[in-house]
Amino acid sequence: MISIGGKPPPRLITATGLESSSSPKLGFVFASARGGGSVINLRSRGSLRIKAVEGSRRVRLNGKVDDSNEKSTNGHAGRNFSQLSTIGSSTNIKWHECSLGKVDRQNLLKQKGCVIWITGLSSSGKSSVACALSQSLHRRGKLSYVLDGDNVRHGLNHDLGFKAEDRAENIRRIGEVAKLFADAGVICIASLISPYKRDRDACRALLPEGDFIEVFMDVPLQVCEARDPKGLYKLARAGKIKGFTGIDDPYEPPLNCEIVLEYKIEGGASPSEMAEKVFSYLEEKGYLQA
Repeated sequence: MISIGGKPPPRLITATGLESSSSPKLGFVFASARGGGSVINLRSRGSLRIKAVEGSRRVRLNGKVDDSNEKSTNGHAGRNFSQLSTIGSSTNIKWHECSLGKVDRQNLLKQKGCVIWITGLSSSGKSSVACALSQSLHRRGKLSYVLDGDNVRHGLNHDLGFKAEDRAENIRRIGEVAKLFADAGVICIASLISPYKRDRDACRALLPEGDFIEVFMDVPLQVCEARDPKGLYKLARAGKIKGFTGIDDPYEPPLNCEIVLEYKIEGGASPSEMAEKVFSYLEEKGYLQA
């Protein structure tokens, strides 16, 4: 390699034996340059493959020279995607930035993209509220899309069951899809049981602060079981369905959600009335204008 502008070429330090300080999926690696020198650390959610000594932005990687500038990317503000990286099992990948961004799409739609995450027990009314909210937004000229838990399992997540690890992957995938809808400027309404707090919090972390709006359907188990439109509680009680949330698998209620839609024995609100409460929140927070 030749020098650039009178400066010595960057020295490459390959990080090996990658380990994470918290999770093997994070792949944070900390290394230092032998012989001193300032080191540019390139971090991602996956493993780190390379570090370059400061003094040049040009790095030779896999036989190619990368001289991209650092920039914030749609939905990934603050991350450095100027170099090839490894994310999960995907190696040698690089984020491609488009000049048309989220703000441009929001201006076109005259609204702000966000994710409304409706969680609660089976038969708590999540899907009914989600559809009522989508209809309310549509009547007012706002674009939304509903990601219903059962519907997504008909396609994207048809390979997943209901074991704890499958539930986690189900939520992770839907969270990533919801993030893409929000980045497109769409008001995405995700409606699914999502029983574990850690999985919901992981989806929240995917979005900018304020753009993940958690809605808890606070309906007692006995009420949901009495409704049971699919007959699932009856099957679970009979032992024909294993790992059913609320029966032999736990549901962890949100502790700090943005909206609680509470069931009341007398004078209970209809799905449309509950949806209006969510609509009012969106209006108050400025999501219904660009």
